[in-house]
Amino acid sequence: MITVVGSINLDLIANVDRLPAPGETLRSSGFTTAPGGKGANQALAAARAGGEVRMLGAVGRDGFATEALACLRQGGVQLSSVREAAAATGIALIFVDGKGENVIVIAPGANDTVLPGDLARAAFRQGEVVLLQLEIPLATVEATLAAVAQTGGVSVLNTAPFRAEAAKLLPMADFVVANETEFDLYADTLKLEGGDRKTRMADFTKRTGRTVIVTLGADGVIAASPEGELAVPALAITPVDTVGAGDTFCGYLGAGLADGLSLEHALRRAAAAGSLACLSPGAQPAIPHAKEVDEALAGA
Repeated sequence: MITVVGSINLDLIANVDRLPAPGETLRSSGFTTAPGGKGANQALAAARAGGEVRMLGAVGRDGFATEALACLRQGGVQLSSVREAAAATGIALIFVDGKGENVIVIAPGANDTVLPGDLARAAFRQGEVVLLQLEIPLATVEATLAAVAQTGGVSVLNTAPFRAEAAKLLPMADFVVANETEFDLYADTLKLEGGDRKTRMADFTKRTGRTVIVTLGADGVIAASPEGELAVPALAITPVDTVGAGDTFCGYLGAGLADGLSLEHALRRAAAAGSLACLSPGAQPAIPHAKEVDEALAGA
């Protein structure tokens, strides 16, 4: 079983030739809506990877909620632990430029009502893989990490979006997943030692006994664990939209760990899935299914 404790949003996506400068207004070449939220994205990715997945979170009592949950329902994610809140369903305002890069502003809404008391509905079990991100209150993330440790589960903390006050939570997670910018910022906050990123990753693992994974976009993924260092490549692609790549990676990683794959195998599959997610617009609509990932790996 894989449980995702996290955010559920509706993404409002505008395509532009280039990202606007401060104070500048640009004309969009297209607009779409799509289910999103880092928690929901990772839940769907884990389900499309073949995992049995449940989602714990909150949506509003509004028209956005149905659309925000649509892909999770279609993907077979268990939604009995998703409750309705008085606040509005969370939204993400996303601009995507002609090169596939993006900027995002989040209005959390109901996601801010996901509190430690909600964990009573979780009943974590030994060996269960639990995925977390930082789009819900940090008190809830901390309480979840503690609960998973107490029940003998496996926690995977995706450190996005960066929040300096979350640095203290990283040593609580069994697996920490950050992109290169996030890791460098957390390394500064935690005062990790070393002259380069790999050395600082090794210092984190030495201090905590935990595994840290850093995604590098087109350059693949590197990891430091108590057993040593790993590096796996990304697929060679021309990206259309990178917005869901990191969440796809995390969901596939969680599914790989739940399946008992070696860390290297789980990373390779997750990295390939993250690459494929860049080939279509949107977050959840772009998440590949397991067959596509396996075929891509076989042809790589």
